[in-house]
Amino acid sequence: MLRTTLRNLLAHQARLAMTALAICLGVAFVSGTLVFADSSAAAYRAAASKDFADVAVTVTPKDPPSGPTNRPSTVLDDALARTLAGVPGVAAVRPSVDGSAVLAAADGTPLRTGASWANLAAGYLPGKDGKDPRYPLVKGHAPRNSDELAVDAGTAAAGRFALGDTVRLATDGPVMTKRLVGIVATRDSRVTAGGTLALFDAATAQRLFASPGHYTGIDLSATPGTDQAVLADRVGAVLPADRAEAVSGAAQAAQQAGYLDTLTRGYTKVPLVFAGVSLFIGSFLIVNTFTMLVTRRTREIALLRAIGATRRQVVRSVLVEAALVGCAASVVGFLLGVGLAAVLPDLLSAGADALPDGPLVIGPRPVVAALGVGVGVTVLAAWLPSRRAARIAPLEAMRATAQVPSRTRSRVRGAVGLALLALGGGLLVSLTGAKDASVENLQSALLGCGLLAVSMIVLAPLLAAPVIRLTGRLTGRFGVVGRLARENALRDPRRTAATASALMISTALVSGLAVIGNSTGQALDRQAAAGLGADYVISTRTPTTGIDPATVDRVSGTSGVRTAAALADSTLFTGGQVRQVSGIDPNAVDAVLRLRFLSGSARDLGPGRIALSDSLAREHGLHAGDRLTARMGLGQGFQQYTVVGVYQDNPIARDALGARAQVQKSGFRPGSAQRILVRTDDGAASANLAGRLRTAVGDNPLLKVQDRAALVREAAGTLGDLLTVMYGLLVIGLLICALGIVNTLAMSVSERTREIGVLRALGMDRAGIRRMIRLEALTVAAFGTLLGLAGGVFGAWAVGALANGALAQYSLALPWGTLLLVVLLSLVVGAAAAVVPARRAARLSPLQAVADA
Repeated sequence: MLRTTLRNLLAHQARLAMTALAICLGVAFVSGTLVFADSSAAAYRAAASKDFADVAVTVTPKDPPSGPTNRPSTVLDDALARTLAGVPGVAAVRPSVDGSAVLAAADGTPLRTGASWANLAAGYLPGKDGKDPRYPLVKGHAPRNSDELAVDAGTAAAGRFALGDTVRLATDGPVMTKRLVGIVATRDSRVTAGGTLALFDAATAQRLFASPGHYTGIDLSATPGTDQAVLADRVGAVLPADRAEAVSGAAQAAQQAGYLDTLTRGYTKVPLVFAGVSLFIGSFLIVNTFTMLVTRRTREIALLRAIGATRRQVVRSVLVEAALVGCAASVVGFLLGVGLAAVLPDLLSAGADALPDGPLVIGPRPVVAALGVGVGVTVLAAWLPSRRAARIAPLEAMRATAQVPSRTRSRVRGAVGLALLALGGGLLVSLTGAKDASVENLQSALLGCGLLAVSMIVLAPLLAAPVIRLTGRLTGRFGVVGRLARENALRDPRRTAATASALMISTALVSGLAVIGNSTGQALDRQAAAGLGADYVISTRTPTTGIDPATVDRVSGTSGVRTAAALADSTLFTGGQVRQVSGIDPNAVDAVLRLRFLSGSARDLGPGRIALSDSLAREHGLHAGDRLTARMGLGQGFQQYTVVGVYQDNPIARDALGARAQVQKSGFRPGSAQRILVRTDDGAASANLAGRLRTAVGDNPLLKVQDRAALVREAAGTLGDLLTVMYGLLVIGLLICALGIVNTLAMSVSERTREIGVLRALGMDRAGIRRMIRLEALTVAAFGTLLGLAGGVFGAWAVGALANGALAQYSLALPWGTLLLVVLLSLVVGAAAAVVPARRAARLSPLQAVADA
């Protein structure tokens, strides 16, 4: 049986090669993603270990008490540094002053828009030799006064800075201008991973990030033979326990590596999604291929049974064949995955953060995953065909035609499919009335979509006949050739359904994502238009940054501005939950906001009086005139607020609305605002006014000037990722579907050799044969596309209904252009996949075909 298995494997290597290619795609994504993740983690660990290579212990201030401040404790000073120098085992003491600063490019936009960890700033603290060993100078000299600045080489290249240039930057508040006097090198992995570095002189850095004469950290190096943990305990004993702490360099390196490693986790999700989809869709190709191979070898298997082969041996033979194919595909897929892991850092660095350099790390996990996934999926997909092969009786060797599936089996399939359809469809329909995008409802929706997809797969063979007869009216217009193509597709509904299932699943995924994405995008557009009366929004990039009153006055005095209303943002603690509250001048509400009050109004806002969004009011069962016990911000206690109004949920007004003077006291930056809503004289945005507004805010890189269109694009930022996934899934689905159609038609042509010879003998020319095969492929593709579109749109309608809980303006909006494009691509792929089988069929000689069949 083993020799027979190997012979069959070699005899059908061309057919199985297409199956192996589908598995290669999934294995390549899985192994490539895992190798990339392991390599990135190792690179981050190596970079972090370099950052702290000379640091045994670091002394840092403890977190300050809860309050509206972002300044560290001022306990770290020169006196403490001298005390630490006397601790046994300390070889050297190196203070540091670190913070964050956002540098502006030539067009005023920030060089990097990420979190503060990526916008590093520090003080250049020279030693006795006049140099800071952490930042070796490459060009120029170190900053010597408050007007000078140094940056690292990567930041200089990104901003196209040269020595002597004026660099604009902001740390917190108004923009500053400095003259670039030096370019340094750094080993800090946060900078080499795509961040920026700005260096000030010591006095300026202390004034910006600590206080004069104080530091944000003190690094200690150890004498040879001193253990870091022991030294950390010694240092901790001399520190004020409630104000500073000592952390070993190894612990810091591990912490920083782990923190930076989380940045790459998002990069691994999309490839794994592609891997899952390609393996899932590819399994249909495997099932179909092995089913057709078993069907073609019916007589051979029956003869084996007749001469003594048991059912177990037959099953084992098919599964061994599948395992060998899966093993070969896994090896090739793993090699492709290693290549993918090698290019992923360059691809991801081009559009996001630069990733640390390092060698590829190929551990046991990617190898085991590649073999396990490739072989496991292939063997699992071949299990059903192997069971079908084992049921072949020895008498089948006497039959000239394949056995027709029993009606009982078809009835069972239909009953199971209808039950799954009713269960999945009923679950989705029941959720449409929930309008609550909770985790439980989303999980139920995903379960319903999964049951719906399985039911479509189960029912596909039963739906093939009616659907193909319906679409066959179009192919029937091509005359006899079209009718023959339709009948060929109907000859084996199970094979047709299995071939179309890959296209059906990919089309359902793509069409469903397209409908949800289009509907969400239009809802965000309507939400921005409905909730915002202003034409521009000036906002901070981080909540800890504030807009000072002078900036608000400059914006108000800008030509073309009718109203400029400042909003202060803070947190509202109520009922064990954290909500967002915004403060605004009550007289400016109608000019810049479009609030629909269900009860009360904003005119009564003032000390101790707030308005609530409808969702927050319903959650607490409150109405206008009731009282709410809450705490605003971190520096105040709980108190009672009178509810003066309830408004329809508005993303600009947040969860609650209060008077600006009240909210500012407890805001992220007391005395400052976080947003400015600007209403223009003509009620429209223009490029000239946008430029004047940017000038009014001093071209501060910490601030954003956005019109309504920019706000919509920012709110819909995740839709870009959704579209990327959508088109990636479409490409994978179409590629695997093309392989399936090629495989099916190639075997179909081989089975119908005599039939094709008779057609040629009766007068059908080669062009007619090619046209017949192509129309058959189009029929199969149209069948899968129609079912996929129906399932995808239905699933999107059901899942999208839950979005009303988070997006009140959501409504189903079909992207007709995208859906039409999906249909056309599917049909084009079907026609293209038939080119090779059609040519092969057309080259058959009539006499030779009849003689060889």
